[in-house]
Amino acid sequence: MPLLCRIAIAVAVALGCTTAFADGNAARGKILSYTCLGCHGIEDYRNAYPNYTVPRLGGQHADYIIAALKEYRAGTRTHPTMHVQASTLSDQDMQDIAAYFSSETHIQPTTQTRGTPPTKVAQLCESCHGKDGVGISGAYPTLKDQHADYLEQALREYKDGERKSPVMSTFVAGLTDQDIAAVAAYYSAQSPGLKTLYRRLTILSAK
Repeated sequence: MPLLCRIAIAVAVALGCTTAFADGNAARGKILSYTCLGCHGIEDYRNAYPNYTVPRLGGQHADYIIAALKEYRAGTRTHPTMHVQASTLSDQDMQDIAAYFSSETHIQPTTQTRGTPPTKVAQLCESCHGKDGVGISGAYPTLKDQHADYLEQALREYKDGERKSPVMSTFVAGLTDQDIAAVAAYYSAQSPGLKTLYRRLTILSAK
């Protein structure tokens, strides 16, 4: 099947499976997120094993955060600490936490990008994550300014089946280690904008 057809089918499946989540309570989510900030609120904090930088959550799409937490709770993403944490959360807790993190910074799409997108970005990634790394809908995570080593880890987990996604498994199957590194490096290099950086520093200093 031609690549463009596979992309169209995968995107259609993802959009068809997206659930419309109720708006969360960001104020309550800020209180609930104190445990999360023990790792995600410390810039450059690293996961012990495997060793990689934990992802930034500020400005991430709320729907994606909720979906990720549900996957950790269900075990379709393999991470012991995240599974334990997510297992203590109700659906409403997840919505509130997602509302807090998504409201803390505002990462906007832009036509200006840093560097030349790798071929695999143009072929596989732009249709959902955009050329600048901002997910085109709440179903797709924003990759802009995310840690490169985390993006590499996530892509490898999709490829190895440690994260289960019919969309991502289709896309990563043909990626080499060099492709994965290039995609991760490109999206991590995209600037979130000065306003977002200022907000991020303000948030961290207030913890």
